[in-house]
Amino acid sequence: MRAVTIRAFGDPSGMELVDLPAPTPGHDQVVIRTEAIGVGGVDAVIRRGTLGAGHPVGMVLGSEVAGVVTEVGAEVDPVHVGRRVWGFTGTSGGYAEQALARIDDVVPIPEGLSSVDAVSLGSAATVAHFALAHAHVRAGETVLVRGAAGSIGIAAVQIATRQGASSVSVTTSSADRGQRLRELGATHVLDRAGVGAPDAPTEFDVVIDVAGGADVPRFIDLLAPNGRLVLVGAVAGFPPPDFGMRLMRSFQQSRSVATFSLASVDPGERDAVRAAQFDAAARGELRTVVDTVLPLAQAAEAHRQMDDGRVFGRIVLVP
Repeated sequence: MRAVTIRAFGDPSGMELVDLPAPTPGHDQVVIRTEAIGVGGVDAVIRRGTLGAGHPVGMVLGSEVAGVVTEVGAEVDPVHVGRRVWGFTGTSGGYAEQALARIDDVVPIPEGLSSVDAVSLGSAATVAHFALAHAHVRAGETVLVRGAAGSIGIAAVQIATRQGASSVSVTTSSADRGQRLRELGATHVLDRAGVGAPDAPTEFDVVIDVAGGADVPRFIDLLAPNGRLVLVGAVAGFPPPDFGMRLMRSFQQSRSVATFSLASVDPGERDAVRAAQFDAAARGELRTVVDTVLPLAQAAEAHRQMDDGRVFGRIVLVP
């Protein structure tokens, strides 16, 4: 089978299309013949070599796929063969014509939802749902989504709006992106520094931060008393080591900062939410946003577009 591996960590030129043996399922795994492969921010972080240990040269990138189950392991019911599913592959193995996933990390795709749309939604919308829950968002609160043009941010805007936030502000890099986010439910559009809209709130009950990086302290300063910032990504890098001093200097405001990973969620609860989101998308109640669909062989180009900040929504690869 064809797959995209890392020949050298760093810029996208280190990615390489190669031929590899087809995978064999372990006792609790299925083989998925991929129809769509999600390209996410975590893929870019791994490709750059930022995460280091556990990601060797020669690894296959990719964490989520959609397609048809073709083979199952010894402890998996054969009834799954032939089903169209979304699958989480871990932090590797997705950029390939065939991928492995544990049966516990597989969710059926309903009729009316394409494989491309499934991978634009599968991880991102579930992360957004539980990140907002982790922030204890309540109806009537003000929410800011930082880095809202990515798939997690787009889902967070829609979900926060549906949950009754009094306003959902976003940061983004252009007026065009801002308008598209307004169409998805955003009420105020700010620049990347969190300013630029005179009618926007000056402080927020909740900040969902997809970007991370050096500007995290700036967004801590935008929290209201008892405000909560939840970091769900680090596409801009890690916060500065002393970012906690922003909390100490505003001690009487009782602000808080938390991290969130989907790995901390009960698998049954996680999959129930993901299945419900797939159903909502199939009914048109939750919008999927696909920026570009590219052939698997152009995975490096997908990463170049991500690095350039040109993506709105999710890039999807197809074999």
